[in-house]
Amino acid sequence: MATAADADAMRRAIQLAARGLGSTSPNPVVGCVILDASGQPAGAGFHQRAGGPHAEVHALREAGERARGGTAYVTLEPCNHTGRTGPCAQALVEAGIGRVVYAVGDPNAQATGGADTLRAAGVQVEQGLLADQAEAGNIAWLTSVRLGRPYVLWKYAATLDGRIAAQDGTSRWITSPESRADVHRLRAEADAVIVGSGTVRADDPHLAVRGIEGAVQPLRVVVDTEGTAVKPGARVLDDAAPTLIAVAGDAETGLLDVVRLPREAHGLSVPALLEALHQRGVRSVLLEGGPTLAGAFVAAGAVDKVVGYLAPVLLGAGRTALADAGISTITEALRLDMTETVRVGPDLRVTATPAKAPKER
Repeated sequence: MATAADADAMRRAIQLAARGLGSTSPNPVVGCVILDASGQPAGAGFHQRAGGPHAEVHALREAGERARGGTAYVTLEPCNHTGRTGPCAQALVEAGIGRVVYAVGDPNAQATGGADTLRAAGVQVEQGLLADQAEAGNIAWLTSVRLGRPYVLWKYAATLDGRIAAQDGTSRWITSPESRADVHRLRAEADAVIVGSGTVRADDPHLAVRGIEGAVQPLRVVVDTEGTAVKPGARVLDDAAPTLIAVAGDAETGLLDVVRLPREAHGLSVPALLEALHQRGVRSVLLEGGPTLAGAFVAAGAVDKVVGYLAPVLLGAGRTALADAGISTITEALRLDMTETVRVGPDLRVTATPAKAPKER
């Protein structure tokens, strides 16, 4: 049975794992804490970048001989395969760890089995401690493995009456500097940022992360069906971050770094776009596009989280945050579970996820 000390150690491991957000793809974020045989802290670490040492290796290096007979707390089941690094399960065995407590089982068929390897070597293994918290911190990678597509967070900024622009099209700035700075945090945690052709034409956005030291720049993705919105000199074409333009298979364009996708009724295929990004190692997406693109993602069932920044402003007319999403009646509405509400400067940041269907009795 888990003790308070076990919970404290796993909680710290979860906090450490979060430090890898935005820099580990296509790998997960993982944290590890090691207590020695007497229950004292001996080592800690987190997975810092893809191809680099895993969290367990960092923690074992710090612990040294104090790891022998100790307990390792890991947010994800220790891996059991050799890739760019060796199997962490074997490293724990060789270090003499006596007990391993991990939060979430590894759903990756290539890496799973670490728990079995540990048990076969005589290590005591326990699963499930603070699993919900650990899963929430690693939800992008877990979603990508389970669904075969990137995790999608849709972010928008709007007035209190749901307008993202005034009737004349002006929108800078509805929300506060504090909210805009917070969006850069979301960008820094994502592998890719997506906008549509309308946003490019209206705002000429840059989409790179600013103001966050050491941030890995996300891939900038523009959904430009006809290949006509991104003009030479557009800010997304500078060298601040990589850029990919998604165009229709039959679009005539001289743009470089394009991916050609099939058309659907109102634009490009969202599933095909996400599949193409997944193949490029993208595991998390920040959707910053306007209402048309957001509606296409909602209609495709491809929004995993919504973050709305609501400003204490009223317009009464103008563009709304979400366009046609294929919902024609209230019974078809996408119901959300509110998970967080936070003041950001004068604004309110609301976070919600699609509600799970009630289980049949």
